[in-house]
Amino acid sequence: MRLWLAVLLAASASLASAQGWPAKPIRIVLQFPPGGSTDVVARVLGQALSQSLGQPVIVENKPGADGAIAAEFVARAEPDGHTFFLASNTAMMQVPLLRKNPPYDPVKNFTGVSLVGRYVYVLVVAPSVPAKNVAELIAHARNNPGRLNYGSYSGVTQLMHANLRLVSKVSMTVVPYKGEAPTIADILGGHVQVTFATPTSTLAHIKDGKLRALATLLPARFALLPEVPTAAEAGLPPFTAGTWAALFGPARLPAEIVARMNKELNAVMQRPDVREKIDRQGFELAGSTPEELNAFIREQLVAWSRAFREAGMNPE
Repeated sequence: MRLWLAVLLAASASLASAQGWPAKPIRIVLQFPPGGSTDVVARVLGQALSQSLGQPVIVENKPGADGAIAAEFVARAEPDGHTFFLASNTAMMQVPLLRKNPPYDPVKNFTGVSLVGRYVYVLVVAPSVPAKNVAELIAHARNNPGRLNYGSYSGVTQLMHANLRLVSKVSMTVVPYKGEAPTIADILGGHVQVTFATPTSTLAHIKDGKLRALATLLPARFALLPEVPTAAEAGLPPFTAGTWAALFGPARLPAEIVARMNKELNAVMQRPDVREKIDRQGFELAGSTPEELNAFIREQLVAWSRAFREAGMNPE
């Protein structure tokens, strides 16, 4: 009798909390520093959600540890619908799969809300690199082993370097960063010469001639850079693991709050003004149901595990 009463009281408290949600400002936590594509997407969506939810939506940057700092912060947060994690595949795939003792489980420690979209990645080099295409970059790297610095700040950039190294036998010095924006700043400053990055941080510099684009990680040419070949056209290995962003809450987030946030998020992603701002970043918006996101995460864990294994990247 006491057990049933406790369950009933807990359910009633959860329902009351969901009905009064949101009762205060909402935080969307990011794993990257300000200035990158995820930061821009979060702020555009957050502003639109503030209007529809009637509460401020605050973007909070917590970079470091490949996204683990932000992920753990959200995983430990109260599951009351006021703290969410706009995560990329780095935090939800790289950390759980490449650490022998991962600090969290992307399935058990989080509540999936919605897929948000997919990133476009561009292979860029500094103008100081005498390469106009991927073949010339590989030849230059072979002739200058270890002299090119490669900026790596995510699972994608780490995996693509591993693929380049395996397929072309090139040797570059990997320089780790906490995010995309500082990586691009250091390429512009001459400290590193090569990386994969999103149009948010690179497009203006490519147009100005401060960076040179050699390939995109897309199945077809990117509309904003139609002259740049795809990875397949450039002779790079296929990249089958997804590069995406999705919204999560802590585990045990009430279903009513998940449903409401999913509805509001997918609605703002359909707004023409929102889509126009985000399209300019080279980020492809794509929503989902919570169930679709949960199935997608399980599929991606398999795909990323295979990709890491094939690239020779093992848990450390």
